Amino acid sequence: MTVLPLDGEGDPVRREIIAAINRLLAGTPHRSNGRLNVTQLAIEADVKRWHLTHQHTDLKDRFQAEAAAAEGKRKAAAQSADAFENLKREHAELRQYCRQLESRLEIYATALNQLALEYAALSGRDADAAKVRTLPRRRQPLP
Repeated sequence: MTVLPLDGEGDPVRREIIAAINRLLAGTPHRSNGRLNVTQLAIEADVKRWHLTHQHTDLKDRFQAEAAAAEGKRKAAAQSADAFENLKREHAELRQYCRQLESRLEIYATALNQLALEYAALSGRDADAAKVRTLPRRRQPLP
């Protein structure tokens, strides 16, 4: 936001318009609803609209240029915020997926370790384990 200086302005109408431009661009309107258009600028400056469209067109053009720049910044900020929210959501989904994979990996590691112990016991590689008779187990379905 560029603040328009009041220096050197002797015309009270121009001073009011410049002060209104500065208030609207700062987001602190006193009389209007704060929208960045010429009608609201006239309401904020407490002048007739024709002062802006016929007498002080330089101020109107400057205001419209500043308003367009402010709108562009607002849209960029909104897009950035939307992108940030999308990234946060995606990050949460990936963390949940990672937790599921870690849980599944733990189940697979336990099953693999159990199978290795059973194989070692059945193949006679471990003399102490060979004396242990394996009992049939109920299989639990993997998730």
